[in-house]
Amino acid sequence: QSYCHRLQHDMYFLTSTSRLNEQVVDKIVLQLNRVYPQILTNEEAEKFRNPKASLHTRLSDLLKHLQKKGDRHCQEFYRALQINAEQLFNDLPSRKILKTSDPTEIDTDKEQYMLNDRGPVFFLACFSVAAGLALFWYCCNSETRVIGRARRILGFSPIIIRRHVRNICMLYLEDISRN
Repeated sequence: QSYCHRLQHDMYFLTSTSRLNEQVVDKIVLQLNRVYPQILTNEEAEKFRNPKASLHTRLSDLLKHLQKKGDRHCQEFYRALQINAEQLFNDLPSRKILKTSDPTEIDTDKEQYMLNDRGPVFFLACFSVAAGLALFWYCCNSETRVIGRARRILGFSPIIIRRHVRNICMLYLEDISRN
């Protein structure tokens, strides 16, 4: 759902009495005026901050103006609303619809975090397993005649590979070289 549609859906909620006070609306307008890229020009910001007009009228005009400008402008309004009135932002009808959407749908932000929370030890363990399998495959390939070189490499690696694993690998390589 686009931000313009969400804003149209939330318009009645936002303009109803005592939801937003004058200070919060002024802060939102100032933020939209100062954000990069500039959403509201200086003239537009002065128009929407005019204390002579009623708050309801100014807020309605601001929301209609942002909807005409496009999705990016509406998105910036939501960002400003979240910063300046977080509780109201969380109570928006469109937010409640988003929260109660299909529970089987994968939350991509959460999934991204879950995939990236592994540490460097996990990476090194996976890399070591892959390197070990590649070495094992390379040594076991009957077309290659580098068993002697592989035996030398494994012979010099008692620090990296535990003694019993090294012995098993050496016995396996000797058994292959006999065949």
